[in-house]
Formats: sequence, C-alpha cells, structure tokens
Amino acid sequence: MDQFSGFRVNEIDGQVTTTIEKLALNDLSKGDVLIKTAYSSVNYKDSLAIKENGGVIRDYPMIPGIDLSGTVLSSKDDCFEAGQPVLVTGYGLGVTHTGGFAEVARVPGDWIVPLPNELSLKEAMIFGTAGFTAALSVQALENHGLAQNKEAEILITGASGGVASLAIAMLKKRGYHNITALSRKKSAIDTLKKIGATRVFLMNEFMPDKIKPLAKQTIDFAIDTVGGEILAAILPQLRYGGCIAMCGNAAGIKLTTTVLPFILRGANLLGIDSVNMPMKQRLAIWQRLATDLNVCHHELVNEIALQALPQTLEQLQAGTHVGRTIVKIR
Repeated sequence: MDQFSGFRVNEIDGQVTTTIEKLALNDLSKGDVLIKTAYSSVNYKDSLAIKENGGVIRDYPMIPGIDLSGTVLSSKDDCFEAGQPVLVTGYGLGVTHTGGFAEVARVPGDWIVPLPNELSLKEAMIFGTAGFTAALSVQALENHGLAQNKEAEILITGASGGVASLAIAMLKKRGYHNITALSRKKSAIDTLKKIGATRVFLMNEFMPDKIKPLAKQTIDFAIDTVGGEILAAILPQLRYGGCIAMCGNAAGIKLTTTVLPFILRGANLLGIDSVNMPMKQRLAIWQRLATDLNVCHHELVNEIALQALPQTLEQLQAGTHVGRTIVKIR
C-alpha cells in the first residue's frame, strides 16, 4: 500500500496544527506488524495530543490515536499472520509511536492482542482504552471485597465520560444494585439511569462547601475518573475498609487530603494503569470484556469518520462530550 490517509498533528513555530494527509509507510514508526486499521476510538488523552503543552506528544509530526483494531497486512512476528484480526491499546501508541488515526499502522508484535472470538473489530473499539480501564477498575474493586457485596454503595465520577459510562454498565451487568453516578451534566441524567445508574448526583449536590478530614460514611467503593478535588471529597466519605479505583485526572493531578481516612478507617486507594499492563493480565481483561463484562451495546456510542475528529476532540477538551466515540477508518 503506497499511500493511505491519516490524521496528523504537527507543531510549527510553537503552534499545534492538525491535518488529514496522504501518508506513506515511511511516515509510520517502526514495528514488526503492519495492520490495516478498521476502527479507532477517541479518548480524553487523544484530545490532549492536539493541545499546546498537552503533555502527551513531544515529538512532531505524530499520528495520534491510542487505540486501534484491524487486520494484519504483513508480519515479521511469527505470532501473527496476514488476515488475522487484532487490536492494540496503550504502550506508546499515539504518543511516542504513530497511532490509530490512520488507515495503516505499524507496531511491535508484543503490543498486539489477538481479537477475542466473541468481539467484532467495531466492538473492540467501543471498548478501547476506556473499556479496558473500566474493566481494570471493576476488577480491582472486586478483588478488594466488592464481589462479595452486591448491595454495596458504589460511586462513579465523571459519569458521562467513556470510562465511567462503561463502568456503570459493567457494574449493572455484574448485578450490583446501588450505583451512584456523579456528573456535571444535568442533560445526562436520564441516559445514565438507562445504562445502569440507580441514582445520579450533580456536582453541586455532592461537593461540600468545605472538605473535612473525615465525613459521614456513605460510600463503600468508588471508581474515580477525574481526580483533583473530587477525589479529595470522596476519601473522607468512605466507609471503613472502603476502596477507590483511581484512573483519571480530568479535574487535576493534585490530591490534597489527610492521612485520617487511611489510618482511622482503613481506606484503600487503588491506582489503575492501562498503558503498560503486562500482556498476561491484558489478555485476561480482554477476555472478560468479551464475556462477563461485555456491555459494548450500551447507548452512549457515536461513530464518526476521520474528518469529524477535530470537533470531537474539542468537545472532549470543553467537557461537552458524552459517552464513547469511535472512528471508522475504513
């Protein structure tokens, strides 16, 4: 394939620009496996990739897109063969290594997950990094006691975003009965309840005027996708032995808190990393996404073409984006 289309980010005189260009194989990073991209997905991290001082891309030009699914065109890695359906998320994809927003990708073989039999290429990208992160968060909480308590009070922050909305749907499918969604968007309340939230709090209803070191114990488990002051407000409300799976920083990277929830109530803060997860665990999570955590048909999914990427990335930065957006590359 001599030429193909791709979405590329460049920096000229300190200004970040984006274009859809005709590219060649020489424009791709090195790798063992050449993939014909079918779908990618749009994540908050992708929106930072086109932002000046976004902290994601350091070397330009770059093809962003931290997820992709497609079929192998050719492989120097014996584990893969032409025509095989595969997916890639995380590692350096779309950050230090050309990513999924192009019709062709080239990646190291040890980054690749064979597509589970139960998933289509499209369904894999409805999940993408967001679904992978949501599944890691759910599993972390289940490993710390959630699995034994279907009546636990569970809080999900950033509820209308991709990670959180998928986590809500997964928890609902797993049979948990008390799922509280925290959102800034009043317009999202009905949709969040449809996908599994038993109640929805708006930010002004949840955030106290002043965050106390300890507060009334109302939350057993939480998945926090935003960080910052919201995480600081959750910790004092955890019941004894409660756990928070921390997986995002849309509200900031700083955490101002005290040690009291940890030393007086046995609170647990569990870090979730989806980028460098070892392949053995990665394969196991994708198998769960294909089976008991398969909620890829939930309602918050939008499909776009490459040409619509700039608008969607701007919505993510503005905080007006809802749910999951996938990009049909071919």
